[in-house]
Amino acid sequence: MDSSDDASDKSRAIALALGAFPALGIFGAHRYYLGKIGTGILQTLTIGGLGLWWLYDMILLAFGSFRDAEGRKVKHWFEDEASGHGGGGQQRLSGEVLQELDALREEVAELVERVDFTERLLTRGRHESGYQDSSYEERRPTPP
Repeated sequence: MDSSDDASDKSRAIALALGAFPALGIFGAHRYYLGKIGTGILQTLTIGGLGLWWLYDMILLAFGSFRDAEGRKVKHWFEDEASGHGGGGQQRLSGEVLQELDALREEVAELVERVDFTERLLTRGRHESGYQDSSYEERRPTPP
């Protein structure tokens, strides 16, 4: 299995987008992006090996097996994943999201208590007064 050190710092999404765009891909734009200038020129001159070389490259890129100029696999969809800059921000964001989630849970719990209290007050008031609203019973939705 490949280690993360074997991964290219280039984005697979960008390389695939460059390659998949017909006006650029057939002429090897993805190879230029990945630093493979020599084979990029050859692909440009042969019009993507009459399409076969280009198709082969697209399959390798789609499955994360294409290699950049330094021989590292282009397997990460975004450049931050490969460079490691995305992880810290994601952890920080997760902490912020968890704090916000806890605050929302507290607010919902408080609202549930208020609704429950209000229902008890209304029910108790209705029973103590002996008031029976038959139209309310007819309109009240039945639980599923």
